[in-house]
Amino acid sequence: MAERNVFQKFTDSLRNMWSIPELKKRLLFTIGMLAIYRFGGHLPTPGVDAHALGRVMASQNNTVFGLYDLFVGGSFARATMFALGIMPYISASIILQLLTVVIPHLERLSKEGEAGRRKITQYTRYGTLGLSLIQGLFISMGIEKI
Repeated sequence: MAERNVFQKFTDSLRNMWSIPELKKRLLFTIGMLAIYRFGGHLPTPGVDAHALGRVMASQNNTVFGLYDLFVGGSFARATMFALGIMPYISASIILQLLTVVIPHLERLSKEGEAGRRKITQYTRYGTLGLSLIQGLFISMGIEKI
C-alpha cells in the first residue's frame, strides 16, 4: 500500500511538471541543450583525419591526452566539435572569481547586485572564448608533436 502511494506521488509530480508553464519551458530548454551537446560530441571536426587521430590517441592512454580524453567522454579521441567540453568555462569562471578579489572594478560589480552579476557572467563568457582558443591551439600543437 505504501509503495503504491509513493508511485502515485511520483506520477503526480511528473504530471505537474509539464503543467507548470515556466517549469515546462526550463525542462524543454535543458533537454534541447543536452541534445545539442550530444550531437556536437559526435560531429567530427572538419579537416581532421579522425582515424589517424584515433590511432595516435590509442597509444596515448596513459598520458595527459588520455586523461583529458577521459574527462571529455572520448570526444577528444574522436576529434569532435565539442572536444574541449565544459573545461574552458569552468576555468574562466574560477579565474574571474579570483580576479574579483584582486581587481577593484570587478569587486564593485560583484556588489552591485543582479546587474553586476550579469556583467561578470558576460566577462566569464568572453573569457571562455579566449580560453577555448588558447586551449585548442596548444592541444593541436601538442598533437602535432606526437
